[in-house]
Amino acid sequence: MSSNKPPNKAAPKLPISVFIVCFNEELNIRRVLKSCSDMAEIVVVDSGSTDRTVDIAKEYTSKVFFNEWPGYAKQKAFAMSLCENEWVLNLDADEELLEPLVKRFAEVIEADEYTSVRSLRNDVFIDQIFSPLTKKPNSRRLYKKSLATFDTSRLAHESADIEGKELFVKEVFHHYGYNEIIPIVDKNNLYSTLKAREKFDKGKSFSQLKLLLIFPLIFIKAYVLQGFAFSGLRGFIQSVNIAHYAFLKEAKLYEHWQKTKTKPLD
Repeated sequence: MSSNKPPNKAAPKLPISVFIVCFNEELNIRRVLKSCSDMAEIVVVDSGSTDRTVDIAKEYTSKVFFNEWPGYAKQKAFAMSLCENEWVLNLDADEELLEPLVKRFAEVIEADEYTSVRSLRNDVFIDQIFSPLTKKPNSRRLYKKSLATFDTSRLAHESADIEGKELFVKEVFHHYGYNEIIPIVDKNNLYSTLKAREKFDKGKSFSQLKLLLIFPLIFIKAYVLQGFAFSGLRGFIQSVNIAHYAFLKEAKLYEHWQKTKTKPLD
């Protein structure tokens, strides 16, 4: 007996191009790619991974490219330039979209009243997200390509600058890059080096008072004002990590200026 029901059709993809830059992310990249299944296009730019990152990426998209590492902002700008859609979504390999946020993106694109969307981020730390009472970081990741630019003078924290109206939404995405302490410490060391160099190159001098006070002040800000105290020992540890990063930036800036005044030893 034949059925008059029409055949099931796959739901149309959202007109969004996801772009991801990566290097040796085989432990993470499958998760983020699976979470992007509703997107019309996925662009992956790899800078020479020696693990299975590229092979895994090719399971989910044919648009996997190699580009030798030029720096964070330049690599992001290159990846965005490969996107075909006007709406682009900037994700890292250690992140994961969640269904409520994807639905919110669909609503924003349908209404077309904003040019960018800023959303909350759940950092997974030692296998748990922080307390709901701990302040969540936020990131602007969905935006119109034609209105977005990357400041390539930034050596770290390479967020795009977008013209027009921004919408802040309460829906969240997950971030797994802070799950263990070692990668946080490694990233803090790398990013503090880049930020100190960036400040030095722009002629910004160090402050002795700031160098002395920044660690306790940033710790208090994170632990008390941002509510990491509600996340127990995990919150205490992360508050120290945040304060240590701030201290390293100032210490390395001081180091740069001292080296300009000191002759090398014979």
